Amino acid sequence: MSTINKAAAQVTATVISNKRVGAYHQIILSVGEVVRHCRPGNFIAIQVGGESSRMVLRRAFAISRTSESAQFGGTVELIVAPHGTGSKWLCAQGEGSEVDVVTPLGKPFGVPTEPANALLIGGGYGSAPLFGLADLLKSRGCRVDMVLGASNGSKIYAPMEGKRSVNSLKIFTEDGSMGESGRVTSQLSSIIEERGVEIIYSCGPMAMLKAITEIADQHGVIHQASVEESMACGIGICMTCVLPVKDDQGVISMKRSCIDGPVMDGSSVCWDLVGKSTEGF
Repeated sequence: MSTINKAAAQVTATVISNKRVGAYHQIILSVGEVVRHCRPGNFIAIQVGGESSRMVLRRAFAISRTSESAQFGGTVELIVAPHGTGSKWLCAQGEGSEVDVVTPLGKPFGVPTEPANALLIGGGYGSAPLFGLADLLKSRGCRVDMVLGASNGSKIYAPMEGKRSVNSLKIFTEDGSMGESGRVTSQLSSIIEERGVEIIYSCGPMAMLKAITEIADQHGVIHQASVEESMACGIGICMTCVLPVKDDQGVISMKRSCIDGPVMDGSSVCWDLVGKSTEGF
């Protein structure tokens, strides 16, 4: 494993809770002492399908929140959209079920050493890792504002919880069924100026991350983006989750989302080259 995953461990986790929340499932897993190494932005890789399954690859899920209690020990909360075969299998696991997991994986969000004005932007269930991040930032004395967006209201995860977690919350839906009509970037420039935003944290579809980066760059605001790339192995071996990233000298190279990310400097990602040929990099 890469040194970025030096605290990762393979453990048998127990499903403590599995609740349907809107279009998603809120799943809480008991993972033991390894939870102490989990940070906002880290992810968990879960073996899905059961012992006889043909799904040999693990599925990666962002960690929403972590906690420790006398009753359940260390737990992680996941927000899962039951889209593919693997995620549907996980969402079907009831309380008491056991799953094989590896965590914490990946590069987490960087937190300011001094209080700062932070803006958290989530698209759909991409808001999941931002809730734990909001708690951490507020504990460090930061002002935390949040913008959530989705195609419709049912895909906005826990809006009331979001409102309680931050100083202010704005919601945008493309069909206008919740909050204001539009996308998360619709009023981003004015929000940055009005709130004196110094750093943006985001998670969601790649097109959304690209649009946020363009606006953040215009305002000279740091943008930490948790990229959404399919991760087959989760530990940097298979090279299926690579993205074109430029360094300080402008040299472009392919970086692995699972160990060089998933949190990356938005301004360093070559968004226009994502998914295109790597020839010449």
